[in-house]
Amino acid sequence: MSGESQEKQNQMKFLFKPLFFIFALLTVTYIVLYVEKLKPSDLKPFGDLFVKDDVILKSQRYPIKSASGYLTREEFIYANIAWKYFENNYDQKTGFVNGKDTSSIFTIKDLTSYLMGMFCALEIGIVDSTEVDSRMNKLFISLDKIPLYENKLPNKKYNTGSLKMLDENGNTSENGFGWSALDIGRFFNFVNKVNLQYPQYQPKIRKIIKRWKMHEMIENGNLKGMVFQSNKRKYKLIQEGRLGYEEYCGKALYKSGFDVTEAISYRDFIKFIDIYGYRIAADTREVRKKNSHNYVLSDPYYLDGLENGWDINSRELAFRVFMVQKARYIDTGILTATGEDYTDNTANYVYNSIYADFRTWTCYDEMGKKRNDLKMLSTKTSFAWYVLYEDEYANLLFNNVKDLYDPQRGWYSGRYEVSGKINKSISASTNAIVLEALNYKMNGTIIQF
Repeated sequence: MSGESQEKQNQMKFLFKPLFFIFALLTVTYIVLYVEKLKPSDLKPFGDLFVKDDVILKSQRYPIKSASGYLTREEFIYANIAWKYFENNYDQKTGFVNGKDTSSIFTIKDLTSYLMGMFCALEIGIVDSTEVDSRMNKLFISLDKIPLYENKLPNKKYNTGSLKMLDENGNTSENGFGWSALDIGRFFNFVNKVNLQYPQYQPKIRKIIKRWKMHEMIENGNLKGMVFQSNKRKYKLIQEGRLGYEEYCGKALYKSGFDVTEAISYRDFIKFIDIYGYRIAADTREVRKKNSHNYVLSDPYYLDGLENGWDINSRELAFRVFMVQKARYIDTGILTATGEDYTDNTANYVYNSIYADFRTWTCYDEMGKKRNDLKMLSTKTSFAWYVLYEDEYANLLFNNVKDLYDPQRGWYSGRYEVSGKINKSISASTNAIVLEALNYKMNGTIIQF
């Protein structure tokens, strides 16, 4: 072999090695990303090769607080203050309630907040059954005629007074802008409460739901929401829900007889993030791969505890979510009770997250923009942890929010971390959770036999 051909062979080997390395790296990367998208059930044939970290190890002890059977004088006053919101924001004509103080807009999630809050007020003893009957009958008339998106399901937003559909900016729209499967799923927690505890309302609820084409938002056991893709100027049906809310809303639908088998599984898309030594569960479907943020919030976990009583998995995940917020306080001295809340800022609504999109302790607005200046100690989260856990930190949270109210208007959203100012936004959500929390303290889980 000539020296020239030998040199060419050496050059080819030199070129081939990096190309082979790049090819191998790309192949492995593709396999990893592909496997990351799968559920454990998809890996059964190769279970020994690909092991997903999806085991939710349980704690030995949970300091869960039992119902006391009563409210203190102060707590009864707090419940009355919360009900003030629903008196002030009630539309006498339609029977609906504003989602935010003096703002004539509501969502199905706001409607559920109102309904759960009202029945908690009844069970606490703030309102009587005559008033509840009057409000419910008026509401049934409106729900029976409310326009649906494409005559299928409730639109994402409505005007409280006219019941007209709104667009994403709150303007009247003949067409609306899609539906939220999570909002509708949350509504079914109220449906389940009616079925178990208030059967006199069941026929009218069934009539209303029969108008809704529920099969449009459930596909192969998953929840599907209709969203507007602004970049493509078209609507698209997408999987809706991330770890926490997906299971919480899925459970409500499952109990009502819908096949949401995939949505109620905590282990399908779970990963664990180590924060202060706690393995915090997060959704593997990050925003870089799916057009939805995987916020880790307190809300779905305390809601599940208050309304249903935790199952074996949600009990553990909720406890970790509570404990990691306690750990942040011990480390930084910053009182931490995260959640999603309205603000008195132009951002309007924020998601104050423990984890989201590869970041810890980050606050995002509705557009996905970071707004850490709006991190806050959440009033509703503090009330929820206070009644759920027998813990000094839960008591500390409660003691730091128990004065955040206007006695004539209701409870404020919370207190900002950075400025220390009160977030004076007042909403159906915050005031409903105050009522739910206090009802839980008095009577136990909100939905029961």
